[in-house]
Amino acid sequence: MKKALIVAPAWIGDTIMAQPLFARLHAQSPGLVLDALAPRWVAPVLGRMGEIQAIHDNPFGHGQLDLKGRWRQARELAAQHYDAVYVLPNSLKSALVPWLAGIPRRVGFTGESRYGLINVRHTLDKIALPLMVERFAQLAELPGAPLTRPVAHPVLRSTAAEQQITLAALDMTRPQRLVAFCPGAEYGPAKRWPATHFAELAKRFAADGYAIWLFGSPKDHAVAEEIGQLAPGLTRNLCGTTTLDQAVDLLALADLVVCNDSGLMHVAAALDRPIVALYGSSSPGFTPPLSNQADILSLELDCSPCFKRTCPLGHLNCLNQLLPDQVYAACCQRLSTCP
Repeated sequence: MKKALIVAPAWIGDTIMAQPLFARLHAQSPGLVLDALAPRWVAPVLGRMGEIQAIHDNPFGHGQLDLKGRWRQARELAAQHYDAVYVLPNSLKSALVPWLAGIPRRVGFTGESRYGLINVRHTLDKIALPLMVERFAQLAELPGAPLTRPVAHPVLRSTAAEQQITLAALDMTRPQRLVAFCPGAEYGPAKRWPATHFAELAKRFAADGYAIWLFGSPKDHAVAEEIGQLAPGLTRNLCGTTTLDQAVDLLALADLVVCNDSGLMHVAAALDRPIVALYGSSSPGFTPPLSNQADILSLELDCSPCFKRTCPLGHLNCLNQLLPDQVYAACCQRLSTCP
């Protein structure tokens, strides 16, 4: 195999967890040219992976069929003469363009009855492969072959030069001590630790001499503003004011990252930053932060994980009862500068 294509997931965290697969494909085929087909909001993290050479834009939204557009894109990809494609999402639509492009070897899980579209079909064994990173890595094996373990942790690149370029572009300097908060979660509010708790934690860190930067998408700007209002003058709201590339570089500068189960949690893990990850409605048994420097906090209530976007019981006890004192104590175990 000389040239292959990745059809990337639509979520930042999922895409990061696919990086060990990319590394395995390169190890199996030295000199491999590996490109990606990805939504534009995911492309920046692929650009921070040394295994990916070129990124093609996947413009099709969730549920959008647009056969004419997919045919047009398939013709463009056919001209690239890929030997193989690895289709990471399990939907039928995600496999259409590679099939229309005539890529001869089309690898993926059977998914939504994709028998004609995927011709190197893996059958998912959720018990044997509990982690998403393992499921992606399995695609480097032949169907039916056991996964070669261990699976390496994902890695993203952020060099000192890239960090300085980002700081200069944003007219920022790195403070002597820096803690990053990632208070959002794209999936829904049942994964978000309360703003009041984040604000109380900010007060603790500010008293210890830390600057607190808040990261997230434009959708997270309002909750970051709420945290700032509850902890006046102690935080800097960067939600929606940086590109994802810039967020990668700024997170790489942090002494510690406190985050919900979110895409930025996986970014911080892949940058090997110390992390305290807060889990409510979701489970670290499937998509944990893959790092030797990550601590996971979960109350493990009887009602969780429910995997719902909003609390079906209306109380969100799984996060409301995870108190700032508990989180601060876990943070201090990762930092040598706490009292």
